[in-house]
Amino acid sequence: MAGPYTLPKLPYAYHALEPSISQEIMELHHSKHHQAYVTNLNKALAASTAALSEGKLHDSAAQLSAIRFNGGGHINHSLFWENLAPASSPDAQTQAAPQLLAAIEATWGGLETFQGHFGAALLGIQGSGWGWLVREASTGQLRIVTLANQEAVVAGGEIPILGVDMWEHAYYLLYKNDKASYVKNIWQVINWRMAEARFVGRREDAFRALKTQAAI
Repeated sequence: MAGPYTLPKLPYAYHALEPSISQEIMELHHSKHHQAYVTNLNKALAASTAALSEGKLHDSAAQLSAIRFNGGGHINHSLFWENLAPASSPDAQTQAAPQLLAAIEATWGGLETFQGHFGAALLGIQGSGWGWLVREASTGQLRIVTLANQEAVVAGGEIPILGVDMWEHAYYLLYKNDKASYVKNIWQVINWRMAEARFVGRREDAFRALKTQAAI
């Protein structure tokens, strides 16, 4: 099994996404929550590898749940940080994603309509989870999917374009129970240039940062 994995550096400062996402949230979310997923993933991977080396398949298999949960948390957050950008950045302008915007219009009839459907999906998540815009690699078709807890957006043939974290730690310190405002305001800091790159790229390209970490 590959590893150990490391916490990726953010491509912007903790305060850079304000007022949509506060500095306090970003510091806790990245340095505490994401770091915990990385730490626990590495522990589970090491325990599984050690058990296999001793021929203890049952002990290795006992780590699979922790690997899946923490691995999903690491994957989802690594993708999430990359699909955010300061509102003042050219990357946060929809003009940075012409091909993706054309596909969204063809699929939903326009950006606002898509955002409405995506927002409804996010607010429909029961408990904690994630919402993703994905592209089917074989057909190019765009879809909105939601996943519970830290299920990773790794289904075969799907390319993650952009995702939104709907765990309370992603918004509660700023928005309290007003999830709808969080969902509305996060569009101000979406990295459309990254979304465009994922849309026109291969599935492997979306996960390139994770592969780089695995090689460290």
